Amino acid sequence: MTAKHTGACFCGAVEVEVTGAPEAMGYCHCSSCRSWSAGPVNAFTLWKPGNVKVTKGAEFVGHFMKTPVSDRKFCTKCGGHIMADHPPLGLTDVYAATIPGVTFTPGVHVNYSETVLRMKDGLPKLKDFPAELGGSGQAVPE
Repeated sequence: MTAKHTGACFCGAVEVEVTGAPEAMGYCHCSSCRSWSAGPVNAFTLWKPGNVKVTKGAEFVGHFMKTPVSDRKFCTKCGGHIMADHPPLGLTDVYAATIPGVTFTPGVHVNYSETVLRMKDGLPKLKDFPAELGGSGQAVPE
């Protein structure tokens, strides 16, 4: 049986379902994610787009695409963040807090060269993105 998890925006008007297992989980330290999340770091879970489905409130899903890399989705009723499509990467980031039933098990820090919050957790810290996603794959010191 394939695992399914449901989550929602801040007010619950938009619900999203993820199926299976995420491709990766971790933390992003880039300035765009920090600004969007209003926090010093953003916790991500990456899924194949076919494993992510809005099951309620699709009419309330707004989006903002600052760059071609991230099409960020939010609830137009409450402003709650839901997910971000990453077309060039072929992945969808459903923010970890959006799907509380998924056990968050981070494996990497990306864009750590931009960090404003040093995190000493023993996880790999990448300057930007893994090489297989178009980054340098270069590790930086914790």
